[in-house]
Amino acid sequence: MKKILISTLALFALLIASGVSAKTIRIGTEGAYPPWNNLNAAGDLEGAEIDFANEACKRMNAECEWVTQDWDGIIPALLNGKYDIIIAGMSITEERKQKVNFTDGYMTDPANFAVLKSSNLGSMGTNWSGSQVKKVDLANPSGKELTAIAQINTALDGMVVGVQSSTIHQNYVEQYMQGAVEMRLYQTQDDLNLDLAAGRIDALLADQGAIMDFMATEEGKDVVFTGPNFSGGVFGEGVGGAVRKEDNDILEMFNKAIAEMSADGTTAKITKKWFGRDISL
Repeated sequence: MKKILISTLALFALLIASGVSAKTIRIGTEGAYPPWNNLNAAGDLEGAEIDFANEACKRMNAECEWVTQDWDGIIPALLNGKYDIIIAGMSITEERKQKVNFTDGYMTDPANFAVLKSSNLGSMGTNWSGSQVKKVDLANPSGKELTAIAQINTALDGMVVGVQSSTIHQNYVEQYMQGAVEMRLYQTQDDLNLDLAAGRIDALLADQGAIMDFMATEEGKDVVFTGPNFSGGVFGEGVGGAVRKEDNDILEMFNKAIAEMSADGTTAKITKKWFGRDISL
């Protein structure tokens, strides 16, 4: 029995080394975060990450199966074995690293505030109360970044800011805006977008690409960006795939595919298709 077990493990290792999948890899995604991942009108998954992961699976000679899951429960479902890897616009953060291991990052997108054109905040653009800071990197914030954050809090003082729950955007509001604004949580980005368009909140904070995707629709035509781009710190180290800590085989397979797709420009091509710009890492 012991010899059989060793032989099985050796065969599995050989399959992994040669890029051949020994089992079906189940990929968990939200399916409600365009243009990253989304269920279209026909009920089919589409988006940058869908194209990205499908291409990675081809390169791994892996049989991959998509599983949709509400965002709030996406990590618990991974840990409970519902799927093997999360590909869902998930930013690599220190908090999440306590529960899962991440692949190398493959895409990144700054976060932005958005408001309605009719709001006096909309006319401020990237110039908050005289500040010329257009990018705020929270990895090592200096005086100018902290000043910009203080000016944003002053501009939004007493207003309602919406974010999707269990996200880096919720983390930012809790860490940097507590006491300045009322935070309203949403289960999906679509619900958040529609409440801004309807004037039920004053501003939202989300990934730039998700906001731009909404701006391109009839419902989002009156939405504009305001304030600087945010990255680093609570916003993480880019987007990666999340796996259970014991699943090193899947991690290694995806990292190999990610490196290949980055080197040959495939990821850049995919992001240009879905985001209209290169956000590959």
